[in-house]
Amino acid sequence: MVKAIVLGAGGRMGGRISTLIASSGGIEIAGAVETEGHSCIGSDIGDILALGHMNVYIDDDLEKCIDKGDVVIDFTHHDAAVKNTEIASGHGKAIVIGTTGLTSAETEEITRIARSTRCVMAPNMSVGVNVMFKVLDSVARILGEEYDVEIVEAHHNQKKDAPSGTAVKMAQCIADALGRNLAEVGNYGRKGMIGARPKNEIGIQTVRAGDIVGEHTVIFGGTGERLEFIHRAHSRDNFARGAIRAALWIVQQEPGLYDMQDVLGLKG
Repeated sequence: MVKAIVLGAGGRMGGRISTLIASSGGIEIAGAVETEGHSCIGSDIGDILALGHMNVYIDDDLEKCIDKGDVVIDFTHHDAAVKNTEIASGHGKAIVIGTTGLTSAETEEITRIARSTRCVMAPNMSVGVNVMFKVLDSVARILGEEYDVEIVEAHHNQKKDAPSGTAVKMAQCIADALGRNLAEVGNYGRKGMIGARPKNEIGIQTVRAGDIVGEHTVIFGGTGERLEFIHRAHSRDNFARGAIRAALWIVQQEPGLYDMQDVLGLKG
């Protein structure tokens, strides 16, 4: 039985992950963590989520419960991800990171730490989205330079980072397939007299409204036709299920940094 420690247990994603773990085989909740001062600290996570008493009390510091688990699942905030990875690594535990908005420096530091621990890091853990990543790579290679690429992502009005990590990953997949440098060709907003669209540009546009869970549309626009690939998330459960799948997988791996393409066997 894999023992998981869920970070952000009192939040929307942490709550869904915990709830689905409770009904999943081969994995159980061994620890739960929330930020200092959170109202649920000290409460039993089963009571908080109406799952029945589980004798797992929510701590305010990962260090306090790290030895209870085999794997840490982190969907909290980007500025905590490095510290959480350091703690997991220091105690020989695996970690699954679904946090978005990581800076380049944070990503580099996690990559460094992952050399000596087992880590899955992905901006989106949905199975469907990760299949879409692979499809976009293939489509971009087939269509080549003759099609304009635009990505539109939409999320709820409480999402703090923009564009979404998923949209950036999609853009990066396409840029890599086309041999382009996303830092040079990415366009994240247009206004005014901008002139004709540069041929190599990859547009990434953001929508924030209501309670949209997550929607990503990738457009390949050619002369006389266009192809559109759309992924719509109807609930957070698909992300939570992906995280659980990653947690079950990573505990069996050698130290290193992996992503959901590895977990799902989509590479190669």
